[in-house]
Amino acid sequence: MSSVIAPPVAAGLQDPLALRLARQVAAVSLDDLPAPVIAKTRTCLMDLIGCAFESKDLPWSMQARASIDPTPAGATLIGVRDRAGIGDAAFVNAVMGHGLVREDMHAGSISHLGVVVLPTLLALAQTRRISGRDFIAAVAAGYEVGGRIGRAVMDAQVARIHRPTGVTGPTAAAAAGARLLGLDVQASASAIGIAANTVLGYNQWAHTGGSEMYFQPGFVARNAVSAVRLARAGAFASPSALDGEAGMFSAFDKRAGASGVELFRGTPELLEVYHKPVPACNFAQTPSQAALEVARGAGVPAERIARIRVRVPRAGKLYPGCDHPGPFATVLQGKMSIQFNVAAALLTGAVSERNFDLLDDPRVHRLIRITSLEVDDAMTAAYPAQQGGAVEVVDVDGNAHEARLPDVVNASDEVVRARFRDAVTAALGAARAAQIEQAIETLERSDDAGAMVALLGA
Repeated sequence: MSSVIAPPVAAGLQDPLALRLARQVAAVSLDDLPAPVIAKTRTCLMDLIGCAFESKDLPWSMQARASIDPTPAGATLIGVRDRAGIGDAAFVNAVMGHGLVREDMHAGSISHLGVVVLPTLLALAQTRRISGRDFIAAVAAGYEVGGRIGRAVMDAQVARIHRPTGVTGPTAAAAAGARLLGLDVQASASAIGIAANTVLGYNQWAHTGGSEMYFQPGFVARNAVSAVRLARAGAFASPSALDGEAGMFSAFDKRAGASGVELFRGTPELLEVYHKPVPACNFAQTPSQAALEVARGAGVPAERIARIRVRVPRAGKLYPGCDHPGPFATVLQGKMSIQFNVAAALLTGAVSERNFDLLDDPRVHRLIRITSLEVDDAMTAAYPAQQGGAVEVVDVDGNAHEARLPDVVNASDEVVRARFRDAVTAALGAARAAQIEQAIETLERSDDAGAMVALLGA
């Protein structure tokens, strides 16, 4: 625990945001969380773990592991034999969890909170004996902080340059880590304040297909672990690091919004998270699903399509890399492009990882050339509460076929669980997959969350 006493807040003034968040985070208890939040924690864990197993042999995952020094007595790396120091384990697991671009999504903050909060907690849970109850409470706290801060800071203009997960993730993951280790209010505020100083990530990768995107959550998780451990060792951070005149909110010209940030007011942010059915950018999800409806309903062969019109919220068209007609030098560029994902869905009648084998396919590029991507005013007004998408296909005879979805279709708990089982079974066998699933299902009854984490190693 921290032994440093912070300078007192002047009487009559509102407490700085980091201190307010720290008090609310420290008070989070499993007893106060509704059953759907606890269930959602399990789903988020399975989604992250399943993605990490599926992506563990992809180039960026192997590069992340190659960049660290294995430590036999260290923390678990998902799906592999090596172990690593706590910070390095958080880094590698976050990169692998992000490796498919199929991580969970919180639309209100435009952030992938699971790939930063969960790897941080998985690493810290192996530093001391942590109950499953505290682990679940920490997950809920982390998503809540990230979601609330993201709603106050992020918008389409900010997201054109700054990676949202790099902005919201550090404080979210640090708050979660502070709750997990039971830091007092002052130490928790310092962890949040230190983490705010590590806000990072630019979106230039989306214009070039650069792989830095995959590593950004890893940096966040590693920095969050450091922030929590520094605060536990007594480091003191400015309580106004978030909302001060030279703090994080001011950096984005959002200082006025800091006063409205309050945790667990209304629907918990964890319940606002959806799980991607498509291994692609968040903003490509709904258009891809609409394209599938057209492909399955109209049955128009790709060669008979004369014109395609795609409509999305303004945020979707503006987000870097989403309005990209090609050419595509990397898979990541294809995963970001709304035009590519719609064209591939119309051509194949599916949305899967196999679609990204078609980056140079002339049939896809013909469809992209006849595609217009437009902003829909009604979808823009409904966003981010709803993330709509529409696809209209006109065939060579002039017949129009359209599908309009008011919101993204969430991958159900059953789908996430099935993906998790398949991925873990393929890597470790059915018996271990069942053992891990059971450990997640009974986590709130466990007195050692680290035992669940240890099962994830090869």
